[in-house]
Amino acid sequence: MALDPKMPVLVVDDYSTMVRIIRNLLRQIGFEDIDDACEGSAALEKMTAKRYGLVISDWNMEPMTGYDLLRRVRANPQIETTPFIMVTAESKTENVIAAKKAGVNNYIVKPFNAQTLKAKIESVFADKSELTSAVEQTNAATFVGSRLQRSPA
Repeated sequence: MALDPKMPVLVVDDYSTMVRIIRNLLRQIGFEDIDDACEGSAALEKMTAKRYGLVISDWNMEPMTGYDLLRRVRANPQIETTPFIMVTAESKTENVIAAKKAGVNNYIVKPFNAQTLKAKIESVFADKSELTSAVEQTNAATFVGSRLQRSPA
């Protein structure tokens, strides 16, 4: 999946000022279709009603944390593949590890600027296209290999 600035993005944060900052940064780097949710439950409702190309969520929210939101997204077959970036003011190693284990695609520590956000988003989509390319190459090699084995000697 290539990076498409027209794709819908969902920003999830219980601090309205941070939502506004992330929206502005996303606009600076070319995104236009930006929705927001003030907490995890509202985000899940929006995600089941609309297909998002990317979710950017704060870690520290109440009542549902960004980590809990991530785990619920990854457990829901309808939305489990949605790219997900976690934002936090804390760079605790155990949080980064927990988020990675739960399936986060990338992690941003506050404060950050438009360049950092763009780089993190590009990294998410580069990883996806590299993975897709690797899978396609493996499948092609397997197909060619199986064809060669069947060829008469």
